Amino acid sequence: MPRPADSGRADTVDVAARLADIRRRIDAAAAQYDRDPDAVHLVAISKTKPAAMVAAALDAGQHDFGENYLQDALGKIQALAERDIAWHFVGDIQSNKTRDIAAHFDWAHAVDRFKIARRLSDQRPEGAAPLNVCIQVNIDAEASKSGLAPEDVAELADQMAELPGVRLRGLMAIPAVRDDFEAQRRPFAALRALRDDLNANGHTLDVLSMGMSADMEAAIAEGATHVRIGTAIFGPRDR
Repeated sequence: MPRPADSGRADTVDVAARLADIRRRIDAAAAQYDRDPDAVHLVAISKTKPAAMVAAALDAGQHDFGENYLQDALGKIQALAERDIAWHFVGDIQSNKTRDIAAHFDWAHAVDRFKIARRLSDQRPEGAAPLNVCIQVNIDAEASKSGLAPEDVAELADQMAELPGVRLRGLMAIPAVRDDFEAQRRPFAALRALRDDLNANGHTLDVLSMGMSADMEAAIAEGATHVRIGTAIFGPRDR
């Protein structure tokens, strides 16, 4: 059962102003690197934040929201059921979460096993559009992070192409932290090249889910289509 959505207070953080600042950063980076700003989608990571703050972002024109914690997310989805929202599950996916993710989300960004992809497909409600999914790639081979090694992505992509309840849209990565801008660009460039290789071999992937507050500009420079921003919009996480 979902936890009751905390009505919360949205007036301690100026969500609209913070959103406007992030959008200015997106527009500036897109202009600098010859990207169409409308091709860079902002996913506001609302994990740990109450439904009231999501509503404040909605009122400021935000449409896409990302959640890591399923039980918290289900409460917000229920509380905001009458609003026009695209919900993205961006956390690790265990088998016991797939039914609710398949039923209540529009996107899953962190699929890295065929077992999970198959469960999401099988459990997608009849009549619903296929669930948009991204394969998570461990682009820096970090032991602490989930995701497939780049050389293993093609096999999973081929397997997922046969599943009717999901639609493979692209790749997602969370690179290691780097302070130098050119160093930040390198793993994003590698993810883009991997996506292009998959497309050259018959796939039609149109999404690169990459870039957060500290490296968003580098991700946009390398072709990010979805940037995932949380603290810069909503403030520090609540827990």
